[in-house]
Amino acid sequence: VQKVRQLLGYDRLKRGHNKVKAAYQGLDPLYPYQWYINNTGQAGGKPGLDLNVQAAWNMGYTGKGVTVAIMDDGLDYLHPDLRDNYSPEASYDFSSNDPYPYPRYTFNWFNSHGTRCAGEVSSAADNGICGVGVAYNSNIAGIRMLDQPFMTDVIEAASMSYKPHLNDIYSASWGPTDDGKTVDGPRELTLRAIVNGVNKGRNGLGSIYVWASGDGGANDDCNCDGYAASMWTISVNSAINDGETALYDESCSSTLASTFSNGRGQRAGSGVATTDLYGQCTLRHSGTSAAAPEAAGVFALALEANRNLTWRDVQVRTSFENYLFCKEVMENWVLQIKRHARSPQKNDCVIQSKLNMLSLHQVKMASTWTTVPPRYRCEAGVIEQPFDIPSDGVLELTVDTTACDGKQNHVRYLEHVQAFITVASSRRGDLTINMTSPLGTESILLNKRPNDDDSTQGFRKWPFMTTHTWGEDPRGLWTLRVAFKGDVPQTGQILRWSLLLHGTQQAPYIDEILDSRNSKLAVSKKLEFAEG
Repeated sequence: VQKVRQLLGYDRLKRGHNKVKAAYQGLDPLYPYQWYINNTGQAGGKPGLDLNVQAAWNMGYTGKGVTVAIMDDGLDYLHPDLRDNYSPEASYDFSSNDPYPYPRYTFNWFNSHGTRCAGEVSSAADNGICGVGVAYNSNIAGIRMLDQPFMTDVIEAASMSYKPHLNDIYSASWGPTDDGKTVDGPRELTLRAIVNGVNKGRNGLGSIYVWASGDGGANDDCNCDGYAASMWTISVNSAINDGETALYDESCSSTLASTFSNGRGQRAGSGVATTDLYGQCTLRHSGTSAAAPEAAGVFALALEANRNLTWRDVQVRTSFENYLFCKEVMENWVLQIKRHARSPQKNDCVIQSKLNMLSLHQVKMASTWTTVPPRYRCEAGVIEQPFDIPSDGVLELTVDTTACDGKQNHVRYLEHVQAFITVASSRRGDLTINMTSPLGTESILLNKRPNDDDSTQGFRKWPFMTTHTWGEDPRGLWTLRVAFKGDVPQTGQILRWSLLLHGTQQAPYIDEILDSRNSKLAVSKKLEFAEG
């Protein structure tokens, strides 16, 4: 032996091996009950009708690097299925004014809501605890702001603007009372916080606000909820596990997306399986409260695929990936004589479940998406003189607009359309308001609300909003139809109607790849080609 030397070990890595991400193995005990993630027909569901997240996972997208903030009654950040994804630096307790958003104890577990929502998004994978989150490698933040004697504008505003450089997505499964008679929305500070968030959050890309549309059912209308009906939020309602509309869903022209809540009836295992307080699990989460976090999880997957998506990119992509599900049939968008893509509205399960959040399509589009063109705002027209609403007929008003053609702020391709309406009536709950675009799309701005007996407040410059005309050319005649639908004759007046158009001057979708002829994107591209 001529030479002796201690040999030290060092690393050698298989090239490319570290980029291969193992697929989810399904080792979590509640996974077989998570029909919204993998619908095999359990609890009477329709096989295959789910979020399709596993296809996105298999592409390597699990929400890594994206933070979702749950604005709610607290977050059990000690839960073994959540603690590894918990982001303390992005969390805060505005109910108690401290950095620990742990839920306040109650004997009936009343403050379990936020923890359940969080589990849908960020429950860890394959750890043998509860189920798996839609974006199981995402960071989860807790913003406790619902557990105090009353809400204040300051608390809401502070919550929606908390750490916007850390929190990418804010998920809210709450709103004004779903009693079918409340008309309420964000106050001044909160509205400023939301607008500031979409303009400056995420380092200028815009915070993404996801909102549950409400559980008031057929007797309510989420256009009376100023949070869900805001053009700066993504309003989400829910379908059940066979694709039909949940009974508690509210019809609303501002709703942009639909995910899943619970199954039909009270079948065992038909609720949303997720985390619960004190390290426990549940099979009983439900309502649009469950739907919004699912959408937030899907958006987290999309943001991982493309960190440069703006808040408008997310909304435009969501709109153009609309798919219609109703019972056993995926219906095509109806092409009318004027070659316009119309969303059918006579069938509630179609109008309310306008989009199933198919994660694979979200991720595919995100990875290749080109940022949408600049957005413009056009004041299209205003009617300020009073018009009587007939007790047994329909008041019809029209605005003929060029959509600011020839001006710097002209709009050619619609995004949001707002109708600011002031109306007085002897019974607000009997009012119905429909608006029809120049290309024939009818948006139901207000349905009858039998519980609303108001005779003094009416609506005062209330911002009704529709997403049903997304991608349309707004030039031409807009028609507003107002009527009473009730057993007793009523009186009322439209005092003001102003029409605001928001959209782009260039088509935001020309270079996008089609995944299905059933999507709104496919129809919009077909129309662009036909009209060109």
